[in-house]
Amino acid sequence: MATLIHTLADHSDDVNYCAFSSSCLATCSLDKTIRVYSLSDFTELAYSPLKGHAYAVHCCCFSPSGRVLASCSTDGSTALWDARDGRRLAVLQQPGASPVRVCRFSPAAAHLLSGAADGSVVLWNTQTLKLYRSGNVKGGSLVACAFSPHGNFFVTGSSSGDLTIWDDKMRCLYNEKAHDLGVTCCDISSHPVSDRENGFKYFQMASCGQDNQIKLWLILFADFLGVELKYRCTLNGHSAPVLACAFSCDGQMIVSGSVDKCVIICETSTGNILHTLSRHTRYVTTCAFAPHSPLLATGSMDKTVHIWQLDLRQLCEGDTVENESKVAVEDWSEDDVSAWLCAQDLADFVGLFKMNNIDGKELLNLTKESLANDLKIESLGQRSKVLQKIEELRMTKILVSVPVPDEFLCPITRELMNDPVIATDGYSYEREAMENWISNRRSSPMTNLPLHSLMLTPNRTLKMAISRWLETQRK
Repeated sequence: MATLIHTLADHSDDVNYCAFSSSCLATCSLDKTIRVYSLSDFTELAYSPLKGHAYAVHCCCFSPSGRVLASCSTDGSTALWDARDGRRLAVLQQPGASPVRVCRFSPAAAHLLSGAADGSVVLWNTQTLKLYRSGNVKGGSLVACAFSPHGNFFVTGSSSGDLTIWDDKMRCLYNEKAHDLGVTCCDISSHPVSDRENGFKYFQMASCGQDNQIKLWLILFADFLGVELKYRCTLNGHSAPVLACAFSCDGQMIVSGSVDKCVIICETSTGNILHTLSRHTRYVTTCAFAPHSPLLATGSMDKTVHIWQLDLRQLCEGDTVENESKVAVEDWSEDDVSAWLCAQDLADFVGLFKMNNIDGKELLNLTKESLANDLKIESLGQRSKVLQKIEELRMTKILVSVPVPDEFLCPITRELMNDPVIATDGYSYEREAMENWISNRRSSPMTNLPLHSLMLTPNRTLKMAISRWLETQRK
């Protein structure tokens, strides 16, 4: 179901937060540093750790494109870093110099939100790096925040237990007493879960708190109607305060971490507990799903970050493939396409695709001719990159709609193998995954026994069988 595949133990004090981009994982700690790792092999990047904060770093997050990393600290500042080379781009001082507890980019990266212990909440203009709007929550520290999928509203959570909904002009639109002993975290799923007859879309929001509970809400964001928040249900499973919660990319699962040292993965549609992870030895402070791979990161006061690989089919007892088909690529909205472009490092084309009303169905039908003639993408290299990514989507569409024979999946990545090799344990693996595996350890991923040799032999018979199977699916 969920396999621990790597443990990061580089921080010298409590891990406070972790965040994914499409290619990296960032972690931050009481030790005043931010560390950044490659998702390909979990090695730390050359410029890491990032140093500059004078005190503990409480939160970190990537911009939607993954090019900028933000971090905030007890020192009263929010720092911006270039995620490509580690350069510090700016230091934003919180009004009043209060410890900054949380930071978050808006979905279009126009604004960066920072919230502090004195209750102050600030929207920064990410282009000018100037304060755009500011406000205050009542009676508590601001410890949690989440943006609506379109970015024109956001929610904050406070230590007094309130959830507050704001618009991007910093007007307070709604307030709800959500958790008796204080909110600790909140998250909003980007996928709508309910449509009214008039076309309004509800989104799922989760909040957790010191009352040991995770609450699910339905929230309506509408520019001309304001907002509406409806309590849906409470997820019980933790025996102590819940410190973190996060939705999976498709909104089908929610993960939570607690003072009880456990991580719980639940199915959002039913509230059923899919798995409980108990490998941390102290409080679990943070958890996050990777945006486009079956990875989960959990961080703890035990100074470690665990990386888990999820077998989604087993987790949801065979239902995940069916659930994913409900949000298949051809059903993507224009905003889903924009999010995908950002994840593929193609954020420069978001405006162009929106101007041409490219939704999921249109995306799958794009060709090199339409990219050149209709969208006017002049660069051959850029057209080729977009087409390559679209072809990967078409392949994903095949794999989602038709169960892949288990023998075609790499035991390490649980993905369809492209270059299968046979290891000396007798099992076949994707070459890159196995090479990364044996670069860090000399045991079999399947048996955990020592490998008597690191030789990898191409499995041409299996590769031909996979190719024949793919051809039958394309017909």
